[in-house]
Amino acid sequence: MLKMVMTPAPAFRSTVLALLGCIAVAGCQSRGPELVLDAPQTAPDKRMVTQGAAKKIIVQNLTSCAHTNPKMNLRVAGVGEITATDGTVITVPVNTALQRKEGPLSYDLYNECNKFMPPNAAAVSTDKVPVIEIDADGEVVTGFIVADNYFELYVNGKLVSVDNTPYTPFNSAIVKFKVKRPYTMTFLLVDWDEQLGLGVENMARLKEPWYLGDGGLIAKFSDGTVTDSSWKAQTYMVGPLDSPNDVVEKGNIRLFNKLGRTYPHVKKPECRDNCYMVHYSYPKNWQSKTFNDTNWPRAYEYTDEEIGVTTLTAYTRYPEFFEGARWIWSSNLVYDNIVIARKVVR
Repeated sequence: MLKMVMTPAPAFRSTVLALLGCIAVAGCQSRGPELVLDAPQTAPDKRMVTQGAAKKIIVQNLTSCAHTNPKMNLRVAGVGEITATDGTVITVPVNTALQRKEGPLSYDLYNECNKFMPPNAAAVSTDKVPVIEIDADGEVVTGFIVADNYFELYVNGKLVSVDNTPYTPFNSAIVKFKVKRPYTMTFLLVDWDEQLGLGVENMARLKEPWYLGDGGLIAKFSDGTVTDSSWKAQTYMVGPLDSPNDVVEKGNIRLFNKLGRTYPHVKKPECRDNCYMVHYSYPKNWQSKTFNDTNWPRAYEYTDEEIGVTTLTAYTRYPEFFEGARWIWSSNLVYDNIVIARKVVR
């Protein structure tokens, strides 16, 4: 008797193999439909150059601190304006949702200003964290976030958390949102500065009134998503610089490593009050889930030592919440002051 062997069609065979793979790892989640992205960004973001200090337009502290003490390292998060060489008026460090009073403020994991300082992870409850709904039939995702200094988190373009402490004392936050896969997370990240327009801060502890500072983000979410080099990260303000020509664009990559990338290897520019900053315009719909960041550089990973957080209580007190996540930023931890980080979760 003739025995017929049926060869599965390629699409069917791929589906079977994918299902077998899911069974093998015991826990695949549905990817859902593919995201349809906008066309890749072809025109470069507008480059603008400023020099010197900005004029302060918000002098009072954007940080609302209900409780203070001399050991809290409370610094003023102000806002300024400065005019670029092409006449563009730029808000520095950036026009934030916090100053516009938009979006839900972050829910505290650790916050000295609010006297909310659980002694360990076991003492933390997420039951009262409000759930921001993106999709009514989605899954609830819980996340733990530490940003140096300020963050805004968007999910599929919706603002779900605004850092309630934009500068210091260093805080950490919990977020919950309900969403279907695939979805896109976007962080606006700001390394705040006290000498607005110059990208520097006053480090009283080191008796250094002209300290360059550095940034950083670490986050972990209950669906397995962590910050690492699989994220995209683009910089939008670079400085302080002796010359704006020190920043070189190669496509959508902005390079400045002349004076180093991380402490303790960084050198200071010589310009001081006459330093330049290079700014870039924000692309349209950068928060959107369909924004195409294909041409953006990948995020760089950094160690606790490079970020300088080995004694940061808001982070080190809760290691379980950040296990497996990495600190990320752009390629230059010190001179890149504003970064947008994005990740498509499938």
